[in-house]
Amino acid sequence: MAGIGWAGARRLGLALVACALTATVAAGHAVLQRAEPRVESRLKRAPDEIKLYFTERLEPAYSSVRVLNDDGGQVDRRDSRVDRANPALLRATFPPLPPGTYKVQWRVLSIDGDVTEGAFTFRVE
Repeated sequence: MAGIGWAGARRLGLALVACALTATVAAGHAVLQRAEPRVESRLKRAPDEIKLYFTERLEPAYSSVRVLNDDGGQVDRRDSRVDRANPALLRATFPPLPPGTYKVQWRVLSIDGDVTEGAFTFRVE
């Protein structure tokens, strides 16, 4: 490493190791890949269910989704579950939803033990 000296080379090496570790840790989390209804979407017709697709397989016993109305009341049927045929899919069903804005809150545990959570909204016109 001509020109940067021993201390500079050491800092560069430590920075590269830190980047590699960060990439490894980030790769282990179940990240929301897509949602139906889509994040921040406006719908003309109310959906029958919510489907959240993740980048990793989920642990069914510790993964859930809740959908709340403007008043904070839970509107899904409390049947949140990981799909048996696709272990990276989390879903829940709805009774008929009236027009309004709905908040989707999810918390999942990936099969390798990492917890992630998040929230987004969709609107029924």
